[in-house]
Amino acid sequence: MSNINLNIPQNIKYFQIFGWLSEQSVRKISADNWEPAWMLEIRLRAFNLFQKMPYPKWWPDLSKLDLEKISYYAEAQDISNTTSWDEVPEEIKNTFEKLGIPEAEKEYLAGVGAQFDSKVVYHSTKKEFKNLRVIFEDMNSAVSKYPDLVKKYFNKVISMADHKFMALHTAFWNWGTFLYVPKWVKLDEPLQSYFRMNIKSGWQFEHTIIVIEDSADAHYIEWCSAPKYTSATLHAWCVEVFVGKNANFRYSSVENWSLNTYNLNTKRAIIGEWWHIDWVGWNLWAGITMLYPCSVLSWEWSSANHIWIAFANAGQIIDAWAKVIHIGKNTTSRVISKSLSKWWWVSTYRWLLDIRQSATNSLASIECDWLILDSKSVSDAIPVIKIWNSTSIVSHEASAGKINEEFLFYLQSRGIDHHQAQQMLVNWFISPVVNNLPLEYASEMNILISDQI
Repeated sequence: MSNINLNIPQNIKYFQIFGWLSEQSVRKISADNWEPAWMLEIRLRAFNLFQKMPYPKWWPDLSKLDLEKISYYAEAQDISNTTSWDEVPEEIKNTFEKLGIPEAEKEYLAGVGAQFDSKVVYHSTKKEFKNLRVIFEDMNSAVSKYPDLVKKYFNKVISMADHKFMALHTAFWNWGTFLYVPKWVKLDEPLQSYFRMNIKSGWQFEHTIIVIEDSADAHYIEWCSAPKYTSATLHAWCVEVFVGKNANFRYSSVENWSLNTYNLNTKRAIIGEWWHIDWVGWNLWAGITMLYPCSVLSWEWSSANHIWIAFANAGQIIDAWAKVIHIGKNTTSRVISKSLSKWWWVSTYRWLLDIRQSATNSLASIECDWLILDSKSVSDAIPVIKIWNSTSIVSHEASAGKINEEFLFYLQSRGIDHHQAQQMLVNWFISPVVNNLPLEYASEMNILISDQI
């Protein structure tokens, strides 16, 4: 999985590219995907809402993002959704082979999906999991094959009215993942989707829906990347998660974008009784990132972990938020945030912890740490903690600082050079996040971060 941030030669030929921010574009995307009338109706309502909604006032400055110059559909020539790598066009296959996808699938994945710009080019699930009635499809195929099931869950956790870019996403969404794990099914291997945003001034609006039924268990990983351009690209992603009683689910997100990318994500989970979710996230390189995963602990004894790391430099901005809402009794949540800052990076971490009156005897802990590697970067924390009952317990810890000079001196006194000692201390700092990723991804994260120290 090395060299993820490669600039792969841009010799891909496209036969459909359009960038009109218009109802005509919305209708064309829907028609090209042979969507049912109810999905077109959702898109048109969302586009109408998008035109009326203002930009959120608390967001970072988006004045350099010109939505009229974004390509809202880009389909490469001679590609179709296939279950065989041999049938993927050579230029596109080379891209994904450099990202290590085929080998990853062979070695440790239960299923793989690969999206290239506005088109899924490969999707496959191991036969033994298909036999267990696991549905792992790209979202467009799921709308066609399982319309009633998709309609039941689409936009039910995250409303198109959430904010302006959620309305834009709902109007122009294309592809993404639909994962459905039936009752009692426990997947012992992860499923993974890769999203490559390749075209200049492009976009990806994946819509992911994950349904884990009672007493099921699964791990899903999404990996994103893009080449470097001078013009802006837009990634506005939506993830909706529904999980039943006594189930466990881990969602891992590895986002390795380029400086020209505006990475605007909305992710939310509704959590059932005795159910647990882990959100594990890693963000690297995007010029502006706004990432707001949310867990709603609706029933008794449900729990959530939010574990997140970010590292960027050269004037990048990351605005991230963990949001946990406790509704059921005896619910538990834990938030761990690690950020590394270098070369004028601006990092803002927001979190909302809302323990409702009904959520008696609940426990919540928040731990946010910033490691600043220069004298010019800025890290801010904006916590909002609401506790509406007297039986719940909350702990909150935050720290910011530079690498400990005494630790550096100790390692160097043992014959380790300064740069390697610094890398070792950074790896120790991020270990709470790395330890929650599969070994292959943990190794990749350490390599990519070490390269930037």
